[in-house]
Amino acid sequence: MTIVRKQNRQFCIESLTAPGEPYEIVPGEVWGKPCRVFKNAPETLRDLYNENRSDETFLVYNEERYSFEETYHKAAKIGVLLAENYGIKKGDRVAISMRNYPEWVMIFTAITSIGAVAVAMNALWLSDEMVYGLNDSGAKVLFADQERLDRLESLFSQVELNVVAVRPTKPLFGNCTDLETMLSNTVEKGMPDRQIAGSDSATLFYTSGSTGNPKGVLSCHTNICSALLSWELEAKANNVEFGLTPPKLEVQAAVLLGIPLFHVTGSHSVFLMSYRSQRKIVCMYKWNVEKAAALIAKENITAFTAPPAMTGDLVEYARESASDLSSLVTVGGGGAARAPDQVGKIAVTFGRALPYTGWGMTESNAIGAGVTGRDYVNYPTSTGRKATIMDLRISDEDGNVLPQGERGEIQMAGPCLFGGYWNLPEADNESFVDGWYKTGDVGYMDIDGYLYIVDRIKDLVIRGGENIGCAEVEGALVAHKEILEASVYAIPNDRLGEEVGATIYCSGEVSEQLIRDFLKERIAAFKVPSYIIFSPKPLLRIASGKIDKRLIRQDAWQHWGLG
Repeated sequence: MTIVRKQNRQFCIESLTAPGEPYEIVPGEVWGKPCRVFKNAPETLRDLYNENRSDETFLVYNEERYSFEETYHKAAKIGVLLAENYGIKKGDRVAISMRNYPEWVMIFTAITSIGAVAVAMNALWLSDEMVYGLNDSGAKVLFADQERLDRLESLFSQVELNVVAVRPTKPLFGNCTDLETMLSNTVEKGMPDRQIAGSDSATLFYTSGSTGNPKGVLSCHTNICSALLSWELEAKANNVEFGLTPPKLEVQAAVLLGIPLFHVTGSHSVFLMSYRSQRKIVCMYKWNVEKAAALIAKENITAFTAPPAMTGDLVEYARESASDLSSLVTVGGGGAARAPDQVGKIAVTFGRALPYTGWGMTESNAIGAGVTGRDYVNYPTSTGRKATIMDLRISDEDGNVLPQGERGEIQMAGPCLFGGYWNLPEADNESFVDGWYKTGDVGYMDIDGYLYIVDRIKDLVIRGGENIGCAEVEGALVAHKEILEASVYAIPNDRLGEEVGATIYCSGEVSEQLIRDFLKERIAAFKVPSYIIFSPKPLLRIASGKIDKRLIRQDAWQHWGLG
């Protein structure tokens, strides 16, 4: 496919961001750091919600349907509940841990509208992980569904907070109360009046790091609102650059929510991005490609964004079945690298649907670089060109900025960048240098400004879009009395991008199944190694005495026929 550029990209950006334009960019400050900002962005999420109330359909879940106005109305009652029944004040943390129910959206809307901080907990966490997140964040209230309530019940004495049950199916324990019962007894007063600024904290998302427990990523309203306008700007710039006219839809724009809302891709690019476009969100309880295809046809879904494993499932299902997926206009990705072959398949499988992908982080509210449509088909191994509102640079180990084509650590700055890790000043000191965030990803920029990710400095496995800290899995492994040493690393996987592999040295006989059963009681199932190698002797080490992870990983790849 030949790329035909109608306009110079720089000209497109300058035109769209010029004074008086909707995406005008001006000097500003976020988290005390000077940067460029969107002049016309909503100041807060509360403003975003208020400015986009309407009778258009917003949320669909099974047979349930809620308009934007109905969603806001219920969120306002939850806001009153939080303020009056639980005394939630500005800056207080309120946690959400559940499947993609409509209530997730309503609760998040309420929390961020009254100036509190929404703690988006990973719904895959097990009991110990939940307790850690709740205690670390200092959450005063937790909204949880039955699955999460079941996990928390045995360790409930280890947390001090109020629990509100969402769609419970069993008798409640401790001080748990039922959301619907409480709302039926809550007087309608509209959303509590709170004065909120763009600089106020809004969200706390947890991300697996290269060491120890997950880290809380604190973002403010300006961070998130900047991210939303960034996606809008890049889409418009792409249309102008390539002379594209967005397809005229005969139905309401609709997006399929098959990814969890506790990730920024789900919460930001699917949920929050739907406000200004008045887009319908069709929620899935869990990913199932057959159900996804049926929903796409039934609800005239125009957009689907998910990690490569899920979009790959949909491509293959569409090719093998007679499903009508012609309503799709865009099929997006993120969270992990998409195989070049899948990029081409998307472009030809869904008729008019164009593929796109992006690179970003929880720390940058999913903003960094992106590529779409014809451009993506021609640059399938790239993560695209940097977002206009953000600054990227490639740096060597000594902090020197490298020229185009040279590989180094990708560093970023800009209004979408988070304020810091929750209660971890030492992590902030390690992660920031002169206002630039050290991403831990290794890449290079080509002469045309396209970014390529080639390696990772941080010790992570990215499985189907989920970050897994190798140190956390190693810690869980060596907790077993027979395991003396463990090294955890990424194993390439066509569907998920990467799987978890481990090489262990034991003092006695231990089976793979015993190890997996042991781990499943301690860490979420997606973190449990799919590949295990037993070393007959202590693990290889480098001169400093540290385990030689790179060589162990290389040997493992060869062992499994991957190297």
